Amino acid sequence: MLSCGAALAGLLVISPAMAADGPEASAPVDGGEIIVTATRRSENAKDVPVAVTTLSGDTLNTLNSSGLDIRFLSARTPSLQIESSFGRTFPRFYIRGLGNTDFDPNAAQPVSVVYDDVALENPMLKSFPVFDLASVEVLRGPQGTLFGRNTPAGVIKLNSAKPSSTFGGYAQAEYGTYNTVNAEAAVGGPLGGGFSFRASGLLQRRDNWVTNDATSGFADHKLEGYRDLAGRLQLGYASGDFNALLNVHGRDLDGTPRVFRAGIFEKGSNHFVPEFDKDHVSLDGLTSQSLTQWGTNLHLDYHFEGVGTLYSVTAYERAKVESTGDVDGGSCYAFIPGCTLGQINVGAFPSNTGGVTKPREFSQEVRFATEDMNGLRLQAGAYYFHQKLYYSEYFYDSGQINGFILHDDTNQTLGLFASVDYKLTDKLTLRGGARYSHDKKRDTIALNPAYAAETVASQSVAVALPLTNRAKGNNVSWDASATYAISDQVNLYARAATGYLGPAIQDRVTFFSQPSVAKKQTTFSGEGGIKLVSADRSVHFDLDAYWYRTKDLQLTAVGGANNSARLLNADHAIGYGIETTLEVRPVPQLALTVGGSWNFTEIRDPNIAVGPCGGGCTVTDPLNAAGLAIINGNDLPQAPRYVANATARYSIPLGNGDEIFAFTDWAYRSKINYFLYTAKEFRGRALLEGGLKIGYQMHNGLELAVFARNILNQIRAVSAIDFNNLTGMINDPRIIGVSARFKF
Repeated sequence: MLSCGAALAGLLVISPAMAADGPEASAPVDGGEIIVTATRRSENAKDVPVAVTTLSGDTLNTLNSSGLDIRFLSARTPSLQIESSFGRTFPRFYIRGLGNTDFDPNAAQPVSVVYDDVALENPMLKSFPVFDLASVEVLRGPQGTLFGRNTPAGVIKLNSAKPSSTFGGYAQAEYGTYNTVNAEAAVGGPLGGGFSFRASGLLQRRDNWVTNDATSGFADHKLEGYRDLAGRLQLGYASGDFNALLNVHGRDLDGTPRVFRAGIFEKGSNHFVPEFDKDHVSLDGLTSQSLTQWGTNLHLDYHFEGVGTLYSVTAYERAKVESTGDVDGGSCYAFIPGCTLGQINVGAFPSNTGGVTKPREFSQEVRFATEDMNGLRLQAGAYYFHQKLYYSEYFYDSGQINGFILHDDTNQTLGLFASVDYKLTDKLTLRGGARYSHDKKRDTIALNPAYAAETVASQSVAVALPLTNRAKGNNVSWDASATYAISDQVNLYARAATGYLGPAIQDRVTFFSQPSVAKKQTTFSGEGGIKLVSADRSVHFDLDAYWYRTKDLQLTAVGGANNSARLLNADHAIGYGIETTLEVRPVPQLALTVGGSWNFTEIRDPNIAVGPCGGGCTVTDPLNAAGLAIINGNDLPQAPRYVANATARYSIPLGNGDEIFAFTDWAYRSKINYFLYTAKEFRGRALLEGGLKIGYQMHNGLELAVFARNILNQIRAVSAIDFNNLTGMINDPRIIGVSARFKF
């Protein structure tokens, strides 16, 4: 890849006008320049010294089809992995291997989701649907200066389409397999008097397509369906140098939780047992899931002529999430005659858990960005965040509550930041910045008085409750970079940066778990790369190489034979790799994109060990004298070595201004570890998912098409549960359907 990048750069440097001589000179890849806001300013992606990939336009619209949630972004950009054990309500993100596999509502993630310039902290808030977007930007590597503390792995930045002075909008509907419906619409324009608006909405639904074969118990007979409804209203105002934008949004989800499937892995293998059937399970526990969410944010900015612009972003988010699942994934247990652990649908013991989670988040940012002052630009600001998190853990026996634990958490952050960039020469630009963060956390665990004695006895609670834990942390993170323009088309950049993940509290007390506190996690990263754009903008090419070292890596050892949870700090982890993206339009009718990454990660701590599985897996790590798996040298969990993606769109113009088109997209990730330790059954197989869309685009804005998602119908386990049996969770099956879209 380095050789190809150098050769392509050399070609553009030697003859930058070559591409412009052909008939495709006026046909850029996607409207010309790729503009990103990775530096909190709108800039050409080529000039930004950050590894960033952008999805927008037809590509984003097609990938986000067939009723998918935010997990559709997984492997669609280099080094990005997304999975969930909660279905549509709790996505977990990993960039360059850094992430958090913990599924507790108070889990802190090192990947920040920034939706319309608002950082969403709680993982359940990060699941807000993706619709009516101008773009998605994936920023890789530490972003600890301009975006905050929980960004040592990177940022996923979602940018809604904004109100404008031109009336317009769109409406689209898709219908497919399992009565899948994906419908969204938006309309906006001027209101007069400086006001404008944009209203957009989304409806996604799917029938319950998995049959529960259990003849007794409490689980629904049909599972894996959902109805997800979301909307957003934006009201803009502009008067001279002043702009305001009010955003109000909400969501209502009713569905089933993640379906856990007991005994689906062959002993000693990561393949499914012969009896596995994606359309059938056998569960006997309660199953339910619902989510209501709403939020609002207010963006204000005032431009001081000749000086700069003052920005303010005020935001409030809240949600209520109920989720109850049959965690053991079966309906027959090893203590029952005829049920043998290791068989499909058999668990060691029943485990039916649930809870209600209520995050409340307020944030306020004030930022000032100067104009260009003879090559010098400055930014500085302050950030405040406050979260209240209430959640209740329920445990069930024969459909009745036999355990009830309450959590009351507070999370507060104060940040001060500044950055500068200076054009030292016509070709060399230097940038740097720093951020001070101060965090405070408090976590209180208590018993519901009505179930206190029963909870202690049935859930093996070995600590006295109520119990409060506290954690404090502060950090100065920074970044420094240089960009050198070889020519108008080619830039080289180098960047060093640090990232910070605040101290964390693990508050599980069941199955003899002890609450634990992990100290802050810090990351140092270095990267360098080349970015180039051809003279006619028909070719965009990025190539970067990176290395990072994460000190005091926060890890959560969950499950194991005791079904416990433990938060710990590994001495450090390292990662390095290569990432590349190429967008090219060789002829006006054909647009191609190719992306990929090679990522190496490793946990380095000779003294760290975790409990291995309790469901009969084949552990491949060495065990210490206490029977714990030594994880020194292991890959980070959910960190594939290879990620690759590609898209192609070909159109045939017709004489009346219409066109026939075909669009295909593919995403691949290599094998992954589900847990901190390694086991033959819990080494996830490689996954390749592809899509195809063939349609007719009319000149009046109407588009009719047929489509398929996961066209190969490749079914793989994407995660697992290890305490009870060889239990796994799978990806979505193939969806085939039709779509109609009208843009006006």
